[in-house]
Parts: sequence; structure tokens; C-alpha cells
Amino acid sequence: MNVHAPHQQAPERPAVLDHRDLGRDMRIFDTSPLVGPGLPLWLPAGAAVRYELEQYAREVALRTGCEPVYSPVLGKRSLFERSGHWAKFADDMFPPMFLGTGPDADADPLVLRPANCPHHAQIYASEPRSYRDLPVRYSELAPMFRAERSGVLSGLSRVRQINLDDAHVFCRPDQVAAEVRTAVVAVLEVLDTLGIEVSYLRLSGRDDSEKWLGEPGQWAEAEEALRSVLDDVGSPAGLPWHAEAGEAAFYGPKIDVQVLDARGHEETLATVQLDFNQPERFDLTYVAASGERERVVMIHRGTVGAMERMVAFLLERHGGRLPFWLAPVQVCLLPLPDGGDALVDDVAADLRARGLRVRVERDGSLGNRIRLARERRDALLGLLGAREAASGAVSVTDPASGAKASVPFTELGDRLADAARRRGPRVDL
Repeated sequence: MNVHAPHQQAPERPAVLDHRDLGRDMRIFDTSPLVGPGLPLWLPAGAAVRYELEQYAREVALRTGCEPVYSPVLGKRSLFERSGHWAKFADDMFPPMFLGTGPDADADPLVLRPANCPHHAQIYASEPRSYRDLPVRYSELAPMFRAERSGVLSGLSRVRQINLDDAHVFCRPDQVAAEVRTAVVAVLEVLDTLGIEVSYLRLSGRDDSEKWLGEPGQWAEAEEALRSVLDDVGSPAGLPWHAEAGEAAFYGPKIDVQVLDARGHEETLATVQLDFNQPERFDLTYVAASGERERVVMIHRGTVGAMERMVAFLLERHGGRLPFWLAPVQVCLLPLPDGGDALVDDVAADLRARGLRVRVERDGSLGNRIRLARERRDALLGLLGAREAASGAVSVTDPASGAKASVPFTELGDRLADAARRRGPRVDL
């Protein structure tokens, strides 16, 4: 369904809480002048959110056929000259590191990578490939570096080190449509799980200018494959898509997944990108059935994307009330002085043994403890006192919905662990 979807006008929305303010209230991240701007420190609460996102991204990558790899954050300047990154992004890369001075300085210094695709290209090139071996899919959740200027740095949304859920597929031309479909379906699944509504899908193609790498026929074939995927994936989901000429990267067409942020602004949250450039520059080939060497097609794909950007997006999208499985504190236990202290440590230990994130808040008045838990956006509050001890149940409240329930000690751990495993947005009380 090739629908021209104009930029949507968002309805009036309540005031959006800035992720930097939420990050401070929830103790997600901090910065240090000694570490430097644009280099956030992930505090335990933020590390819990990021860990869950990384685990989910790795699961999806494995489920969609990717093999995990690791590669260094450094590479020779010549690697990025050959890939084309140096010519295009040198101003946004950190300066080269020369090991030595004067005549002993390296002629080919090391640089921090702005992307990991050149490294993955070298992994692909590490052995001969047959057409029977393809597709080959590599995934890596790894840091990359951008020399952002101080004036544009902002919390988690604009930083100098990003940790990216990234994957690269090396395939035959006849496999492109199937691989792109797998990638787009995975992105839509992940965004749905994260509670992010997709506005539309965009096919970003070439125009009639001369700036594109590759033959027009190659582009036409690739864009037609992407159109077939969009018709196949978008229509059953009720998602419109439209094509925009001239929006492709110079090295290949792509599918962009468009969403509205918490302020109603449109942005691209995920991309599936075809690449004719790096296979050409690095001479990435396979032996075809004819016995001839032929060029692979490289596909850049991911699901969660940059951890920093996604956490910032989710904090603002959910007002800090993250889905239960992502919440830094999933259960805050509040013992009452009439008997809760005798129970709280056993209940907390049982919940932690099931992999749940638990906080015990003992100090101060009950009202102040509840206020602190709400400010931190703890997912559930559990009261423990004499009445709870007598009934053998925890009084549980969901601050987001106001729902309350008395849940038996014997059921609480199983119910919450099951909700976390299913990655549901809330726990049914």
C-alpha cells in the first residue's frame, strides 16, 4: 500500500517531562566534570533498564538468525578511509591517536570507531564464502564514538559514546527481500513490546541526481524488493507506507520506521539499510553456483538501537513509568512498625531469588516513604504489617493505575516473575 502519509499533526498533549529531570529523580544517570560532558555515568537504576534492553535485543538477534561477534572499538585510519567513513565523517570523529612522536609516529594511526560495520566487513572477509553459506548475519551490542560539540550535548539523547544494538547481514541479491522482511518484523515487535506506536514506514530511495553509488538498475531492483516487503508487512498491520525520493543514503535505499515522540515530533527510531558501498570497497564476495565470484549485498539492521537514545525516548514517552519488566525498582516493600520488619527480609529475598528488582524502604514515615517511591517511579508498592502477617498476603498497589490487591505470599513471586518474563507493560493485580 503506497500511501502518501503527510506529516501528522499531533493532538494536544500534556506537558512532557524532560528525560534529564526524570533521570535525576529516578537516579538513571549522572555526569561528572572529571569524566567529561557527553559521557553519562549509568547509575544502578539506569543500568537495570539498559541491561533489560540489551538482553531483549540479544534475544531478538539470536531468534532472527544472528551470530554474536565482538570487535575492537579502535581501528586504523586506513580502515575508515577505505570504508568511506573518514571522507564523510572525519569532522565528527575523534582525532587520530599516534603511537610515537616525530619520525617514529605511526603513518597509519588508530581512531575510535564511529560505526562497527567496517569491522563486521572484515569478519565476513576472514574466510571464503559460498552461495550456500549465505546469508551470514552478525550482531554486536557495542560502543561507538562521535566527537559531538559541547553545545549540542544533551543528557542521554546526544552523547559522545553510544552503545548500539547493531547487526549486519551479508546476503545474495535474491535474499534481500526475505532478510529485510525479517528485520522490519523484528523492529515492529520490539517497538510494540516497548509501548511505542509506529506512525508509518518510509521507503527512502534515490532521485535523479548523480550522487548515488551503484548502478541505477541495481537500485531499481533493490527498491522493488523493499516495496514488496512494505506491502507484505505494512498491510496486515494496518501501517501505511510511502516513498520519498532522495532520502536514501548515498550507498543504498532503506526502510525507516517513523514514530512520534512524547512531544508529538516525528522521528526515525529504526532503519533497515541496504549497502552497496562497503561490499564494493572491501571486495566482499561469494562463490556463486556458476563458480564465479559475485558481490554480496550488505544490510544494516537493529531493533532497540542506541541504548542512550532509547532510554531517553522511553523515559519521556512513559513519563518515567516504564513497563514493569523495565522498571528499575519493580517492587518497593514498605514494612510497617506493627510487624512488617519480621517479614520484609524474607519476602524480599524470595522475590530477588526469582530475578526481580526489589527495594526495601524502612526509614521515615510511611507517607514520606511512599512519596519517595512514587518519585522514583517504582512499579509496585508492597505494604507489610500485622494485618498482612495474619492474612499471609502483601497489600500491593500499582501507583500508575491505582489498582490495589492483597496477594498471598505464596503467589506474589510467581505472578511478578511471570509478568517480567512476558515483558508485559503492567502486572494484573
